[in-house]
Amino acid sequence: MASPWKRAGDLQDLASYPLWIQEVVSEVQGLKDSAAGHSLFRQMADATLPAFAVANFFIRVWPVIEQFPQYMGRNLAKLQFGRPGHGLARVFLTRNVRVEQSHADYWVAWAEASGVPLDALLRGSPAAPSATLSHWCWYICDHGPLAEAIAATNFAIEGATGEWAQLVCSSEAYAASLPEEGRKVGMRWLRAHARYDDSHPWEALEIVASILGAHPALREVEGVRAAIARSYEYMRITLDDCLVDRSDLESVSASHGQAA
Repeated sequence: MASPWKRAGDLQDLASYPLWIQEVVSEVQGLKDSAAGHSLFRQMADATLPAFAVANFFIRVWPVIEQFPQYMGRNLAKLQFGRPGHGLARVFLTRNVRVEQSHADYWVAWAEASGVPLDALLRGSPAAPSATLSHWCWYICDHGPLAEAIAATNFAIEGATGEWAQLVCSSEAYAASLPEEGRKVGMRWLRAHARYDDSHPWEALEIVASILGAHPALREVEGVRAAIARSYEYMRITLDDCLVDRSDLESVSASHGQAA
């Protein structure tokens, strides 16, 4: 039985959370930095990202964007009335499924403003490394414990995404690089995620702490730490792969698929 825990301090102050949560967040900080501060985002912020990498980014990250509401739906199916943290999770997940659905529309608009049409997103990429993040998110939300799944997606991925969105928006260079006629709608996804007061990752962290309590078993702590770490690592793998130009190989693969 989990030792009951309820937040007493500010939602967005790590000191408000159990010591074990504070330690986990500290332990994975380096992995988070490698994803949120990836060179792809630094190049994007400077408007120097090569065209092939721009296309790779929108196409290869799209499955996670499209499926994010489904990840939350999988977690909703795990809820049990009266269990610690499950009431918080129900409110959070049901409120945010619709938000994430609208964010998919924003991503499409951003991609199109960047010269990447919807049919390219839907066609996808045969590059295996870029599929690791979406496969991991689906697996942990479909099969993993609720605390681990929310930590992996709503805390780790949403939190790192907010940071890299802030990085890209940190100067006007990127926005100025988009065609003026599509700039406003094209920047909507980025600006929605770059809000410094975004509470979603913190709300997710509160849910994780509420589910597992003040003094969870060591295996439960390790499960949460590993889930968060894997999300950051798979984000980095996907981003690394976006910087590899496989356009010739992928065009050959596509033509073979059509011939078949």
